[in-house]
Amino acid sequence: MNQEFSGKVALVTGGGGSIGRTTALSLAREGATVVVAGTSPGPLEETVRLVREAGGECSAVVADVTRPTDAARMVATAVERHGGLHIAFNGAGIVGRPAPTAEIEDEVWAEVFAVNTTGVWLSMKYEIEHMRRHGGGAIVNCASNIGAHGRRPGMSAYAAAKGAVSILTRNAAREYIAEGVRINAISPGATDTPMSYRAGESRADRDARLRAAVPAGRAAETREIADAVLWLASEKSSFVVGHDLVVDGGATA
Repeated sequence: MNQEFSGKVALVTGGGGSIGRTTALSLAREGATVVVAGTSPGPLEETVRLVREAGGECSAVVADVTRPTDAARMVATAVERHGGLHIAFNGAGIVGRPAPTAEIEDEVWAEVFAVNTTGVWLSMKYEIEHMRRHGGGAIVNCASNIGAHGRRPGMSAYAAAKGAVSILTRNAAREYIAEGVRINAISPGATDTPMSYRAGESRADRDARLRAAVPAGRAAETREIADAVLWLASEKSSFVVGHDLVVDGGATA
């Protein structure tokens, strides 16, 4: 069977979460050796188990991408275990406690930016450092349709942090494409993950709300987000550089 990423090593941050896990499974299904990273061993181990049960190769590294030493160790570990790094999906992120802009607590703002923006920058920093010296690679950062593309009251910290990821992606893409490092972003909208629910909301209520709010009439499946990540990481998109691909069922069209 012809597998698109056979012989490639892929790193997935946020690998214990819904989108990260599905992306890891999809990459492994296409032949990649996958390293999943995150702060909680249990969810990472579950991702590893699922990938291996499906016949793929996967290992985990516990790392906090907000810490420079952890981000550097994460990349170094992937390279040491498997001899290289060709693909990275920087999917680690948090929402933070929603609040109007003037009521956001200082520590919430700092934490949201630490994970969603600084964490992506630090991960990219060490991914690029390796890739530019070893023949290049593909990096996909997880932004959001909230931020650069759309607004939501009460989500200013998240919107600002994810909007910054979009800008960071486009700027870095211009800097490193000549060295073979191709960088893009994906901006998911409402996806069938815990984040898509409001406090106390049932699945039926959430689905009814999204039918009215999203032109496509539903939340995305995590598989649909992973498919977009894989396309951006593949040779099929080899001339796509610095793009922020919105996958939100037309919500911000």
